[in-house]
Amino acid sequence: MSIPSPRGEREKLITALTPQLRRHLKIRAFEHGMDIQDAAEHAIKAWYTADKLPEVDTTGARTWGTFLPVGEPDAFKNACNERGVTYVQGLAQALTLWLEAHPSPSAPLTEQPVIRVIVANQKGGVGKTFISSGIAQALAEAGHRVLIVDYDPQGHLTAELGFEDLMYEDDVETLLMHMDGTAKGDIHDLLVALDHERFGERLHLLPASDDAFLRDVALSKVSFSEAALERALEPLENDYDIIIIDGPPSLGLNMDTALYYVRRRDGELSDRSGVITPVWANKASHRAFRLLRSQMEDLCRKGRITVDYLGLVINAYDSRRGRLVKENRDQWERSSSPAVLAVIGDLKEGREAADGEIPLLEYAPDSEHAQAMRDLAKELAV
Repeated sequence: MSIPSPRGEREKLITALTPQLRRHLKIRAFEHGMDIQDAAEHAIKAWYTADKLPEVDTTGARTWGTFLPVGEPDAFKNACNERGVTYVQGLAQALTLWLEAHPSPSAPLTEQPVIRVIVANQKGGVGKTFISSGIAQALAEAGHRVLIVDYDPQGHLTAELGFEDLMYEDDVETLLMHMDGTAKGDIHDLLVALDHERFGERLHLLPASDDAFLRDVALSKVSFSEAALERALEPLENDYDIIIIDGPPSLGLNMDTALYYVRRRDGELSDRSGVITPVWANKASHRAFRLLRSQMEDLCRKGRITVDYLGLVINAYDSRRGRLVKENRDQWERSSSPAVLAVIGDLKEGREAADGEIPLLEYAPDSEHAQAMRDLAKELAV
């Protein structure tokens, strides 16, 4: 099956790639101002004529796909067969050679917009707050300036980070007021900092507020409501490298404004801002994902915008729960778009940190949970 593209008809090559190699490709393509698909296409063309091909460790490779010119997926597979290598090894060799031939440039690229990510799934209990908070902490720990926005009316993120009292303060402005145009003050005044030394004053929270449950109704009265969150957060963007939205548990206007905010802006490279969806290895998560994706596609079609899907995170996975759990995990991992970024076990540290209102990386910095957050953060830190 081919698809129309500004670069001509394209066909999909589906194979597998290790998370490390995918991450390096994403970063290097960004550094050279290229789309990931273009980088992969150039890499494969160069591989056809290359000698002394490296043997690349492909342990842990996961399903990955890219669009190539019509006929190129078959040509690549035929070349792999002639060389006696698997498609996974052939692609790994091609990308490794391309990375060697394209080192990080010394001159910086033209400035890109602030990275904007929503951790979204309207299904409750899949770990949106855990993932968004953990990634934000890991990014700040690594030296990035991070704003995390509690966009869930339930305010779990705000409470779990120890700021629950802020949700019920009287006579203070709220994010909703900055979205509907009734605020008089500066949105910077709403922010609070996580003062742990680990984060170096680089991690800030925009807390939830108790009027957030009215957001869908209020936004229905706002002109061009899809852009309401962008208008509210715009004054903050120059202060941060990455803004992470802990998404709402619904598919209303609330979600549309967040999806619109993370759309690919003019001049922004693909797969830089966008959506990460936590899921469980069960059928309910598959149904919820289809609903969310349908809403995204509808918004993109009607708004003539592009929202990039950055990936899925299988959360709270425990193979001991039976055959169907493993089959559902396998089904997620066969998806090449969006790809599975991580599989996180059903571990205790995340729950304990939340119950103690302590950031995970402060509570259990050496835990498997914390390391998973650091690995996910590397996916975004480009």
